[in-house]
Amino acid sequence: MPQGDPAQRPARVVVTRPLREAQAWVDGLHAAGLQAVALPLITIGPAPDPQALQRARQALPVLAAVMFVSANAARGFLADHPGPWPAPVRAWATGPGTRSALEASGVPAEVIDTPAADAAQLDSEALWAVVRPQVRPGGRVLIVRGAQADGQIAGRDWLAEQLQAAGMEVDQVAGYSRRPPAWSPDTLAQVEDGFRQRAWWLFSSSEAVAHLAQAPCAVPWATGRALCTHPRIAEAARAAGFGEVEEGRPSLQDVIAFLQLHP
Repeated sequence: MPQGDPAQRPARVVVTRPLREAQAWVDGLHAAGLQAVALPLITIGPAPDPQALQRARQALPVLAAVMFVSANAARGFLADHPGPWPAPVRAWATGPGTRSALEASGVPAEVIDTPAADAAQLDSEALWAVVRPQVRPGGRVLIVRGAQADGQIAGRDWLAEQLQAAGMEVDQVAGYSRRPPAWSPDTLAQVEDGFRQRAWWLFSSSEAVAHLAQAPCAVPWATGRALCTHPRIAEAARAAGFGEVEEGRPSLQDVIAFLQLHP
């Protein structure tokens, strides 16, 4: 790590993704010479309704496609799925992390649809542009999401609305649960340290911003800096009070390039 004038050292970054993803990002940022710490603001847990999840797995062969909103959705849905993936069924994912989780769980690469790696955004709109030609009235699509702490399925309905408008049947199931972090003294100290050092808070979810707002400590929002991987997340960060909010693509290399230019 470079020494000397602290102002010339690489940026300090607080990675707010769930623990499994956060650690991988921290490792990648460290490899690029950047200071980074993991402070997961979303805790991943099991699906709130295992029976509903099992029924959704059993219906897999009659579906046209399954859309996975995240790598955690893919892992939660496929963890106990017996047998091979039924070849005619497409697997839709919005980004490379979810694609990797699907392939690691045994889904053949040739049935996975994702936006192009260089797409301006990796979201439902970009995915819709890819899968729209597959849509046939009367077909069935399952969307695998996360659930909030109260068990209610969370997430945007935009893609479901497009599919239904095109004549498809849409079912949804929670493949995992998402909860706020446990606000231990160590976690709160990390929050305070991140703001005190004017670290870049790296957000890949509006929910993480909302959870930070629930932290039982004084947060000096106006001095905070947020790097957000989608315009909707940036809006949430501005609404929370972050004094400096920037947007960037949700790839490790894009984040590294930004941070190297904005210490």
